This record gives sequence, C-alpha cells and structure tokens, in this order.
Amino acid sequence: MEIAVISGKGGTGKSSITAAFATMGSHVVLADCDVDAANQYLIFNPTQDEEQVYIGGHKAVIDYGLCTSCGLCMNYCRFGAISLSNGHVTISETSCDGCFLCSRVCLSSAINMVPSDKSRMYSGLFRNGHMVYGRLAPGEENSGKLVNMVRDKAKEVAEKHNVPTILVDGPPGVGCPVISTITGVNKVVIITEPTISGKHDLERAVEITEKFNLKPEVIINKSDINVSMSQQIEEWCIQKGINVAGKLPFDKRVVEAMVNHKSINELFPDAEISVMLGEIWRNIQNI
Repeated sequence: MEIAVISGKGGTGKSSITAAFATMGSHVVLADCDVDAANQYLIFNPTQDEEQVYIGGHKAVIDYGLCTSCGLCMNYCRFGAISLSNGHVTISETSCDGCFLCSRVCLSSAINMVPSDKSRMYSGLFRNGHMVYGRLAPGEENSGKLVNMVRDKAKEVAEKHNVPTILVDGPPGVGCPVISTITGVNKVVIITEPTISGKHDLERAVEITEKFNLKPEVIINKSDINVSMSQQIEEWCIQKGINVAGKLPFDKRVVEAMVNHKSINELFPDAEISVMLGEIWRNIQNI
C-alpha cells in the first residue's frame, strides 16, 4: 500500500505528521518526495547506502575557441536565451531551456550541452525501516521527474524487503511535483490548518486528487488555534463527502521533538497529540 501525505500549502505540519506516521509500529518505506526542500533526513539521519545522480536538464555552453559568432544559433533559439554582445554570441543560463537545438544547428560544433548533475537521490535505512529521498540542487529543474525517481526506488525497496507500506511525504502546493507524488497511489492524506489560506489551498488540493479518482482523507492540524475556521473546513469536507480523519491540537512540543531529531510520538509517546496520531494512522491504514 502506498499512502501519500500532501498539503495545499507549506507550514501546515505535513512533514512532522508524516514523521509521526513513519515511526508507529510496523516498518515502512519512507519516501521523501518534497525534493525541493527535503527534511525527513534531518529528523531520521538515515544511512546513505545508495546514491544516484539525477540529471534534471542541460545548459548550453559556448566554446569560444570554435565559435565564429555567425549568429545562426541565435536565429533558431525560441527562448530568447542567445544574444550578440560586443561581437560575441552569449547564452543566458537562466533563459536557456536546454532543448539542444542550438548545439545541433551550430556549423562549427562550438556549443556543448552540459548536464545539470548536482541533484541526488539517496536510499538507506532509518530506525523504523527504509528511507528514500531526493534533494534537488538550487537552480536545477524538473522536480517532478526526481519525485518519480524517488517513488520508483521506494517501490523497488519495498518489494525487495517485503515491506507492505510505502509512506510518501509529498511536496506542498498543487504543481507538477504533487501530481507526480499522487499518481497511482492507494490513498492520499491532505494536511490543512484553520486559516483562510489553509482552507483555500485545501480546496485546490482536493480538486487535484479528485482528478485522479482519489478520495482524500483530511487532517486539520492546529485545529484549536481557530475553532470557527476548523468548523468551516469540517463542514466543507462533509458537503464534499470527504472524511476528516482527525482534528489535532496545537502542541509546541512537536517543534521540540523535531529539534531533537525525533517524531512527536517518539519523544512524547503519552502526549494527547501522539495518542490521536496513532489512532488516525491506524484508521487510515484500515480504510
């Protein structure tokens, strides 16, 4: 079973709740697909038994020893990345889309396509099973492809070690990385918070999941900081036929646990929120 935990916006507590789920009972394969800002490895300090280079794209670089400044590449570029400056052809790294066309039309073979290869995917062990995560290097792109790479590896690890549950910590928002995270999973859990932006982004996240014929479970985190908004979110979910799996209280010990590289249920197993999270996780697995 593959369970993805996502949120319409950042700051809802998605990663801390996922960390709690990952340390309850049976071993899991934890896949951190929030590749733009992976942080589960900071909590669990997994081993790095395997490292793979991820190439998210290429950038065009001119060899001025061969370039004749004929301008042919500039005429073909459809991204406005190539220009003529002081008699020399230059390529804007930020505008270049890495399409390879300029390198193919260059008559003097002066343009090389350099891979963006600073991003990585890691696989190893953590204290409650196996962990796979990706880290997209600053400025590198195609995070959705890296998410797919992480998920494929997580499935491989789960099958190899006969682990029945893959728990996916997805990215916030509703963009390409989220779509890559939820495509083909068995269940989706959406973490929200009782704020106007939290409700708005929850609605967008639900819309995305429904396009994949998935009926999400919703958890309202920090529900007691705005009881009225929590009620509005719950009523909206009822109208949509969506199950509210739980309403968690605000507990600053969650942050204390993170600082100590623990999930809340590891450091404070008897806390009300830990008990509630345990019940929610059992229910999600059984639905």
